[in-house]
Amino acid sequence: MPEPTDLAQYAQRRPFQPPSQPDAARVRYRTIWISDVHLGTRGCNAAMLLDFLDHVDSDTLYLVGDMIDGWRLKKRFYWPPLHNDVVRRLLKRAKRGTRVVYIPGNHDEAFRQFSGMDFGGVAIRRKAIHVCANGRRLLVLHGDEFDAITLAHRWLAHLGDTAYNLLMLANRLVAGARRRAGLPYWSLSKHAKAKVKNAVAFVSRFEEVVAEAAGSRGVDGVVCGHIHTAEAREIGGLAYYNDGDWVESCTALVEHADGRIELLHWADEMARRSAPVTALAA
Repeated sequence: MPEPTDLAQYAQRRPFQPPSQPDAARVRYRTIWISDVHLGTRGCNAAMLLDFLDHVDSDTLYLVGDMIDGWRLKKRFYWPPLHNDVVRRLLKRAKRGTRVVYIPGNHDEAFRQFSGMDFGGVAIRRKAIHVCANGRRLLVLHGDEFDAITLAHRWLAHLGDTAYNLLMLANRLVAGARRRAGLPYWSLSKHAKAKVKNAVAFVSRFEEVVAEAAGSRGVDGVVCGHIHTAEAREIGGLAYYNDGDWVESCTALVEHADGRIELLHWADEMARRSAPVTALAA
């Protein structure tokens, strides 16, 4: 499985323009999973997510937590028009018949008190069991319940969140400087995380713990988010899927009509569409 392409600021190179005929180019999937959008933060790549929503459709859409970043909004309110557009697009899907299931995460935990309720066609749940077209049963949850730091040391989780936001600020500054110099996009944040052994060990351990917990529930696999690391692999005979995020990697997990599951790296899709026809032919 290739590493997710981290071009989260690709869409910031030019003003966002929705496709002239969005419905004509839509690709339909049986199921879509997205998470960790972090609306309400400057790091949220709403433009790229809107482009994604304008090009795909599905029977079921899972919002796997941290859609809105309540932690950041409590400190400083930030809500540009594009973030409103994302909310409108999601509610519109529910209104026109898409089954939308919202599983709040730790950053939007305020919505967990409404678990079991439906609002505007959106079902709010703590977790869900998804049955694929081929009969496989997948446990769907955000994943913060398996993060020891979030559970046992909430103050440390908030400290880590602050450090992460500083890293994302540096990431935007570096990306802007490289763009002005005519250099291709390079993610400082992804590079930093790949170089920090403790971060790599944490991700690996998180994946193992989540897979083990899902296996004990008698399912065939698990879908989660939380750690902003898109992945699709087998762990101990159980399928582990992480749909990534819309801050750095801009990825989504999709199920095809036959039950096959795939990770989409949307920055790659956008780059492919904007590439000259001659380059594609070559």
